[in-house]
Amino acid sequence: MLSLVWSHHFISEEEFLLLYDASFSKNPSFPHADYDRFDLDSMDETECFHEFRVRKMDTLRLADALGLPASLCSHQRTKANRIEGLCMLLKRLAYPCRLGDMIHRFGRAVPEISMITTRFEKWIFDHHHPKITEWNDQLLSRDKLRVYPDAIADKGAALSNCFGFVDGTVRPICRPGQDQKIVYNGHKRVHALKFQSVSLPNGLIAHLYGPVEGK
Repeated sequence: MLSLVWSHHFISEEEFLLLYDASFSKNPSFPHADYDRFDLDSMDETECFHEFRVRKMDTLRLADALGLPASLCSHQRTKANRIEGLCMLLKRLAYPCRLGDMIHRFGRAVPEISMITTRFEKWIFDHHHPKITEWNDQLLSRDKLRVYPDAIADKGAALSNCFGFVDGTVRPICRPGQDQKIVYNGHKRVHALKFQSVSLPNGLIAHLYGPVEGK
């Protein structure tokens, strides 16, 4: 656009140079074109589990269980297939990392990775949020809450009314500009959000509440 208005003499050469310098991206240039696009088949089992915390064969099963469409497109028309988008989101959530750290794996520019990750995260939340925001009657019905304590007590537990075991995950975040004390985790010594759930004796997870403050 700047070249167009300059070629039609709407702005001077000095104004063109000034505006060009002001509008030029200050973000570092990452050579994403030097890397191949993501290919799950080229990864071995150990590599896949280390980066995504999901086994290679389970990645496809997870995509099916979530009901992900064949591909998703962001509002700026950046498109990714279901496996690439899911793996992008899994890597982003598996361990705190910057978007630039994902370039070598997916061969995409940072803005693309950001838009694809956000698009898949939003789609999953929009379609599955009741599972983490509403009481799960299938897992925590009155009958099940009688079965769980009996199963735990049969294994020799000292309590007869224990139906699950609290488990938590601390997710470090950037230091916020406000309310830093609320999200500071004194145990891990980082600013973080803590997600907590209850592990049931049948191996399933019942979402308890989260995120909670960092303390």
